[in-house]
Amino acid sequence: MQAAVLHAPGDIRVEQVPVPEPGPGEALVRVAACGVCGSDIPRMLSAGAYHFPIICGHEFSGHVVRMGERLAATGRVREGDLVTVPPLIPCHACAPCSQGHFSLCRNYGYFGSRRDGAYAQYVTVPDENLMVLPADLDPRAAAMLDPAAIALHALWRTRMRGGHRVAVVGAGPIGLFAVQWARIAGAAEALVIELNEQKAAMATEAGATHTATSAEAAADLVGEGYDVVVESAGVPATIDQAVALTARRGEAVFIGIPHEPVVLPKATFGSFLRREVTLHGAWNSFSAPFPGEEWRESARMLASGGLAWKFMITHELGLDALPETMAGLGERSIFSSKVLFLPNEE
Repeated sequence: MQAAVLHAPGDIRVEQVPVPEPGPGEALVRVAACGVCGSDIPRMLSAGAYHFPIICGHEFSGHVVRMGERLAATGRVREGDLVTVPPLIPCHACAPCSQGHFSLCRNYGYFGSRRDGAYAQYVTVPDENLMVLPADLDPRAAAMLDPAAIALHALWRTRMRGGHRVAVVGAGPIGLFAVQWARIAGAAEALVIELNEQKAAMATEAGATHTATSAEAAADLVGEGYDVVVESAGVPATIDQAVALTARRGEAVFIGIPHEPVVLPKATFGSFLRREVTLHGAWNSFSAPFPGEEWRESARMLASGGLAWKFMITHELGLDALPETMAGLGERSIFSSKVLFLPNEE
């Protein structure tokens, strides 16, 4: 099969590798679509993975083509089923797992960073990670459950309710889904702060009531602050901004992963103390029973049309384009919201 194999940071080779064999409790899945997550870019270009060589890619969907003997005996999954794959593989042995906090598992596996992922034509998937979806759901939508569930998990970390003012910093797919979830929950106002004007336009399509493409423009809209602020960019300046945007006794939740030190200026720190602001971390998207209600609700809303997703897709490519595309994303020479690779598209 064809796969994009990471041999070292920056060394991505599209090559022929053997089709993997499913174990007794696994299925072989023919990949329909695999999205680029923001974490893939540093992983493949600079930071690296846990071992090499490895096939990255963890936001994916596909169809079951073969099952191991134990999985086949359960009858839970059938050949031809459309599945999405929650990328975390919990250990079920640590304290967080025993409490149902699978996002916080201490000894997890993970597609695309700790085991081979889906920048390939086929991938093997354990039974627990096969989430069967309606056959008529677009596989591209199925590949976007991960960012949708991450956004919902983050909002559920807060006490957001109808009538609240919500601000979202960063209009990548997670931020765009966060806007939609906030509006579905009854947010009276949804501000999106995004420097890129094309992404800011996407935020309006997602349901944002206001957008700002500069700190100055955002400052004009803050008023008494926002009840809930979602930070999805992971940049020190936007992390500082998210804290500063939060209203008295409001909440800020942080999804974005920074790749450099984060320092809150004295004025920001003092302000959040005086306003009794609550800061939340949000990690992954999983709860009990695995993979969690975040995933099940996201699947329901994508299947019903309650969540929009097509407008986010800026590229649909074959695997041959992956090395050049990943380099362009790293250099920011390619504008993108959601890049999808379709490994088996003819």
